[in-house]
Amino acid sequence: MRIALLSPISWRTPPRHYGPWENVVSLLAEQLVKKGEDVTLFATGDSVTAGKLVSVCPRPYSEDPSIDPKVWECMHISEVFERADEFDLIHNHFDFLPLTYCGLIETPVLTTIHGFSSPSILPVFRKYNKRSHYVAISDADRSRELDYIATVHHGIDISKFPLNRDAGEYLLFFGRIHHEKGVREAIEVSKQTGVKLVIAGIIQDEEYFRTHVKPHIDGKTVEYIGSVGPEKKAEVLGGAMALLHLINFDEPFGLSMIESMACGSPVIAFGRGSVREVVKDQETGFVVQDIKKAVQAAERIVTLDRNACRSHVEKHFTAGKMAEKYLDVYQKILERRENHRPWGHYEILSEKNNHKVKSIIVQPGKRLSLQKHRRRAEHWVVVSGEAVVTVDGREIPLKAGEAVDIPMGASHRIMNPGSGPLTFVEAQTGDYFGEDDIIRLEDDYGRVE
Repeated sequence: MRIALLSPISWRTPPRHYGPWENVVSLLAEQLVKKGEDVTLFATGDSVTAGKLVSVCPRPYSEDPSIDPKVWECMHISEVFERADEFDLIHNHFDFLPLTYCGLIETPVLTTIHGFSSPSILPVFRKYNKRSHYVAISDADRSRELDYIATVHHGIDISKFPLNRDAGEYLLFFGRIHHEKGVREAIEVSKQTGVKLVIAGIIQDEEYFRTHVKPHIDGKTVEYIGSVGPEKKAEVLGGAMALLHLINFDEPFGLSMIESMACGSPVIAFGRGSVREVVKDQETGFVVQDIKKAVQAAERIVTLDRNACRSHVEKHFTAGKMAEKYLDVYQKILERRENHRPWGHYEILSEKNNHKVKSIIVQPGKRLSLQKHRRRAEHWVVVSGEAVVTVDGREIPLKAGEAVDIPMGASHRIMNPGSGPLTFVEAQTGDYFGEDDIIRLEDDYGRVE
């Protein structure tokens, strides 16, 4: 399957420090490559992937002020859609703007909605509701105004988050410094429990930081360690007594919660948004309603089994499981396409009373059924790749530019023995070109009646 993954360009894919959407795209890309899929990642030029990297924007605009976000986002998004014919499916992780291209291409587009920044963006999603496919990252984040093909929870590379069985001596806030994320609430819980609070994350709201966070930082009872990169993340998370996730908004998912639990550190969280889908109350953390309950939960946190936290993530939230669910979604989308087949897909180029012309793509290692036709003959021309054609038991190898005739009534099939897609043009002549004129003699996909 040829998959285009469209990542944001605010940060590198994978991110050096912050960049949750880019992180998810990177994890998905690497897992899909491991599973043998043909993945092209559209991301910044400094991005890293085992797949094919296509970049228009050289560096992330959040790291380089000389990069104009609007200009480079336009060029970045247009690049994948101008090349849409090269892919079986485009998987968009770039929010709503790429949807405006959906009606201009034949390639199906899947959009993972990583949350709604504002109700004002819903009109775009509504307009393309029937022309695109949507995945929610949690059931809680679904909009009643949209149709979804699935909910796929995020996953992590669990090997990067080793289990720490020993409870630490500090509470942890891990995320962007913003009112939504509840840093002030975490400080209050720390003060009431007398347990040190470590704060890690980028400062997204400078005024909020100056007013509600900085006055409490003394390095002893409250310590701010800045943004933590991948190399230190597991150490900081695993060394915590618990993660405080006392959010003031409906969290679409919350990657830090599963990363924390993977390290064995339970989560104390307000029950908003996706929290109850991620945290197993009383087992991998405590889902609470207010600061008073959060303080009580912090006092009980040592009663929870840190091994259970790890097991919960292994069972539900690994990158491998996420990729498997997305592959199921991809297959479902492709099966809905009228011209999709188990071996690849085709496009009708011309259809008249006396002829029909198709462009046919066969995926590596796949072959069509052994078949014959009563009412038409065919002429095949290989455009790219290599083919092995069978006509009445005789095998004929073909390369780009070579052709073969299939007489009416002859048994025939075509196979792609190469490592890349095979593209050929099929010209049909006769008096009938319906699919019910296919008589299957052998088939790899159980379609022989």
